[in-house]
Amino acid sequence: MKKYICLFSLLLWSCIDPYEVIIEEGPQLLTIEGMITSGPGPHKVKLTRTDTYGSIYEGLIRPVSGATVIVRDDSGKVIFLTEDLENRGDYLSPEDFSAEIGNSYTLQIQLIEGKVYTSLPEKVAPVPEIQNVNYKIQKIPIEGELNPASGVQFTVDIKDPIDEDNFYYWKKGPSVYILETRPDLYTEPPPSRAPAPKECCVACFRTEQVSNNSIFIAQDDNFNGLSTRIPAAFVLDNGLRFVNRYRIDLKQYSISSGAYRFLRLVKQQVELNGSVFDPPPANIRGNMISLDNPDEVVLGYFMAAGERIERVYVDATKLDFVQPKAIIADDCREVEGAQTDMPSDWNP
Repeated sequence: MKKYICLFSLLLWSCIDPYEVIIEEGPQLLTIEGMITSGPGPHKVKLTRTDTYGSIYEGLIRPVSGATVIVRDDSGKVIFLTEDLENRGDYLSPEDFSAEIGNSYTLQIQLIEGKVYTSLPEKVAPVPEIQNVNYKIQKIPIEGELNPASGVQFTVDIKDPIDEDNFYYWKKGPSVYILETRPDLYTEPPPSRAPAPKECCVACFRTEQVSNNSIFIAQDDNFNGLSTRIPAAFVLDNGLRFVNRYRIDLKQYSISSGAYRFLRLVKQQVELNGSVFDPPPANIRGNMISLDNPDEVVLGYFMAAGERIERVYVDATKLDFVQPKAIIADDCREVEGAQTDMPSDWNP
């Protein structure tokens, strides 16, 4: 019996040969993401390169450092952007620079190896005021879960200018909320895990920048010259944000038709269901071109936009549904971005 077992094992071992996977490596695509607005600076341009393999896989994203980055307006004025030493690949305008309504701007970049890129001109359009901000709970069913996910949906009321094409884009600015924790439940680090309650502190003001994963855009085809209410942002309830008071700055932009088309394509790609039957992610080209090689694929878009900012406070007691309160068993000051001092501009 032992002889047969040994022979069978040898046959199995001899049949297994190493299989070498060969993946076609594609070019390193330059991605340029930049936006200047009529709002306060600094404004940011981000330069990265992405490794591609074949046509659908994107690998490591690397910052592009050491570039010369300028913004030029249609009168010839040049604004130099400086690289952020703490965030390589991010280039910032001076704090006192703001785009002017009616002016056109072009982004120009020279990489450290000498390659030069430019955008097509982008004109800054005026943006109407935000007349009112409304908010309500939006529930998101989760398959197999009794308790749905949820968050706060923000909508804005605007009066669209008549007899002109307008394109809108909304983003979330910085937010601040009252963070409540349980320092009385603090325990020593492992392995002891012994109770070690702290006397302070149970409430802090936490500042955070909520990611803009969803894209909120609109074209005035259906409301030209009319007053309308449009979804502008969504903030997920993580069990911490909507326990007490929550504040967020909503940013409304008036963008070009080209920027709107670019964002619409990105939105369509982001909102794919993600099943195996979906088409592979597309490399969406924007308004950036290489002056050395016009056939080079350059990703991203440079935008110039008019900007309005509206600050809104959310009172958790007025929400008809919130997530169960998350427990942080520690001093609230240990949470990133949290402090006990009330912001000087906190005015619910």
